[in-house]
Amino acid sequence: MTTQTQQHPYPELVAGEDIPPAGAPSWLARLTLIVVSIILLTNLVAALGVAGYQIYYDGLIFPGVSVWGIDLSGMTPEQAVEALTGQFHYPQTVTITFRDGPNVWPLTAEELGVQFDVYRTVQAAYEVGRNPSLVESLRQQAAAWREGVVISPVIVYDQAVADRYLQQIAAQINQPVMDATVRLEGLQAVTTPGQVGRQVDVAATLLELGNLITTLRSGEVPIVVAETPPQIVSADDVAATINTILSSDLEVYIETPLQGDPGPWIATRESLAAMLIIDRAANPDGSGAHYVVQLNEGQLTSFLDPLIAPLARDPVNARFVFNDNTRQLEVLAPSRDGRRLDVPATIQLINQQVSAGEHRVPLVFQTLPPEVPDTATAEQLGITELISSATTYFGGSGAGRRANIQVAASRFHGLVIAPGEQFSFNHYLGDVSPETGFEKALIIYNGRTIEGVGGGVCQVSTTAFQAAFYAGFPINERWPHAYRVAYYERGEGAGMDATVYAPLVDMRFTNDTPYYLLIETYVDTANATLTFRFYSTSDGRTVQKDGPYITNIVPHGPPLYEENAELSPGQSRQVDFAVDGADVTVYRTVYRDGQVLYEDTFFSQYIPWQAVYQVAPGYIPPGAARVP
Repeated sequence: MTTQTQQHPYPELVAGEDIPPAGAPSWLARLTLIVVSIILLTNLVAALGVAGYQIYYDGLIFPGVSVWGIDLSGMTPEQAVEALTGQFHYPQTVTITFRDGPNVWPLTAEELGVQFDVYRTVQAAYEVGRNPSLVESLRQQAAAWREGVVISPVIVYDQAVADRYLQQIAAQINQPVMDATVRLEGLQAVTTPGQVGRQVDVAATLLELGNLITTLRSGEVPIVVAETPPQIVSADDVAATINTILSSDLEVYIETPLQGDPGPWIATRESLAAMLIIDRAANPDGSGAHYVVQLNEGQLTSFLDPLIAPLARDPVNARFVFNDNTRQLEVLAPSRDGRRLDVPATIQLINQQVSAGEHRVPLVFQTLPPEVPDTATAEQLGITELISSATTYFGGSGAGRRANIQVAASRFHGLVIAPGEQFSFNHYLGDVSPETGFEKALIIYNGRTIEGVGGGVCQVSTTAFQAAFYAGFPINERWPHAYRVAYYERGEGAGMDATVYAPLVDMRFTNDTPYYLLIETYVDTANATLTFRFYSTSDGRTVQKDGPYITNIVPHGPPLYEENAELSPGQSRQVDFAVDGADVTVYRTVYRDGQVLYEDTFFSQYIPWQAVYQVAPGYIPPGAARVP
C-alpha cells in the first residue's frame, strides 16, 4: 500500500508555536526600532549642541575661566589681554626686603627681575578645554562651566637680575678676616681690633628669595652670610706688655760685684723700642693664635757681648804650703770661684723682667769652680814629698832688683800645677809694671843693659827652670840670655839660665806625672838667695846632668863710651860689664826605674859683651869707641 506524506507549508515553524498571520509586523521589532530611533535622535541633537558649542567658542575663552578674579569667559585672547593689562600689580607694588642684622635693602619684586607675563597667562586661560584629547577637552569645558577654573598669573623671574642686585649688596657686606694688629707710634703701642670675615652666600640667599617669590608675597629675605672669626681678636694685652717694656730705660748690673767691677749699663727706651719683636704663636688649645712680644735676642747679644771679657774671672786655685812635719797641706790662700757672663740666661731674664715691669735686671753668671779648692788634701792631690829644689844667688843686686825678685817669686809661692798641665812662667807672673809692685832695675833690652821695670825677674825664671830641670819634667820652652850673667852661673855654672820677656819669650814645662805639683818659693834677703821647692809624689824618675861644655869662646871688645848730660866733667859710670862670648851645651838624661825617659840638649849661644861707660859730654877718651 502506498502511503503519501503531507508536507507543512512553513517547514521553519516548529509544531506547537504560535504562528502570526502572514504579512503582519512583530510588535517587538517595532519597539526596538522606536528606542533606537530616539537614541539616535538624542545623540544627534547632543552632537549638534556640542558642535555648536565648539563652533561658538572657537577663538574664545570657554566660560568659567578667570584670572586673579577677572572673568575671561567668552573673551578673545586679545580681549583677555586688554582686560588683564594693568590689573596685576604684584611686581610693582610688592616689596621684598633683604636684611643683614640692622641693615636692610628694600626692593620691589620688579627690581629683582619679577614680571607678569599677560600673554602667557591668557594663553593658559585660552588652553583650558582645548586638549588634544576630545574627551579631556569636553571634561575641562564641563568643569569650567560647572565649577569655574582659576588660572594663576604667569610670573617670569629673571634670577640674573636678582643676582646683580645681590652682588651689589654683598659688596657692602663682604669683608676680609683680619687679625688684631699692634704698632708703635713713637714709644707708645697702638692697636686695631680684629675683624670678623664676612662673605655673602649669594646662591643660598637667591634660594630664599625664590621661595618667597613663588608665593607672590612680600616679606624679608635674610641674607645668608658666612662669617670667619679672626684668630687674634684683640692685641690689647700685647700692647700693654709693650708699653710696660718701654716705660723706662733698662739697667743691667752685677748683683754681687767684685772689687774693680764696672757697671751698671743702660739701654734707653729708644734702644728697647728698636729691639722689640712681635711674633705670632698658636694657642696651645688650637683655638686660634696670639702675639708674643720680647726684645730681640740678637740685639741683646750685641749689647751684652762686650761685657763678657771685662767681667770674666778665672777660677783661682787654692795655694798651699807643705808641712814637712805633718806631711799635710796648709792653706796659704783660699780658692775662689770664677765666673763667665751667661748671655743666653741674661737675655731670658731680661725678657722676663721687663715684660713684668722690672727694668733693673742683674746679669746672670756661670760659676766656674776652681780645680783645686782649699778643701783639697795632700792625699787627694798626690802631694806627699819634696821631689826637686833649686837655689840661685843674687848677691850684689841693687835694691830695685832685690825687690823685683821678691815680688816675682811671690807670684809662684803655693802654686798648684795639675797633672798634664803646661806651666807657663809668664802666665803666672802676670803684668810687670809699677802698678803691680815692680820697680826699676837693670834689664837687657835691644842689645843693651838698661834700666827698666822688672829687672831681676829673670833670676826667678832661671831658678824655676833649674827646679824643673832637676824634677825631670819636659822643658817645652827655654831661652838663654843674650850674654853670660854672673848671677845665674854661681852654683850650676853656665848654660842653666832662662830669660823671659812677655809675650814673646817664656819658660814653659809640663807636669807629665799623674800627681799635682806644689811650688814653693823662698827669698832669703840676708844671704841673697832664691829657692824653688817642688812637692809632689815621685814616680821613680832621676836626673843626670852632663856639662856645661863651653866652646867657641869669643873675646869681648874694648870698652864703649856714651855721653850722659847728667854727669859732671871727670865723672864716669859703668853701666855694662865686659864678658866673653861662648857656646855652652848642657845635656840632661831623665831615667825612670832605670830606663831612659828623656834625653835633652840645652844649647846656649852667648854673644861677647863690651863694657860700657857713661861720661860727661865731651869727655870721651881720645880714640875710644862710642856706643852705636
